[in-house]
Amino acid sequence: MSYSVVFSKQALKKLENINEPYYSNIKTAISNLTTNPRPQGCKKLKGRDGYRIRIGNYRVIYDVFDHELIVDVIALGHRKDVY
Repeated sequence: MSYSVVFSKQALKKLENINEPYYSNIKTAISNLTTNPRPQGCKKLKGRDGYRIRIGNYRVIYDVFDHELIVDVIALGHRKDVY
C-alpha cells in the first residue's frame, strides 16, 4: 500500500529555494512518507488540519487522505517561517 505525494504550488516553490544539504534531507523525508505517512516523530497539528515532521530546522506540513492514498504537502520551510 503506497501513498502518492502531491505538492501545493507554494510548497514546491519553497522546496526549490532550499540549499544543500537540507534539500536532500527534506526530499528523502518526503519520499519516505509514501510508505509511512505517519512516521515516528510526526505530530498532529492543533488549530489547523494536518501533520508536521521535523528535518533539522525545517518543517514539512502535510495532510493525509487515507481513503485516496494521498499525502498532500501543504507547506514547508524554516521553523521560524512555516507556522
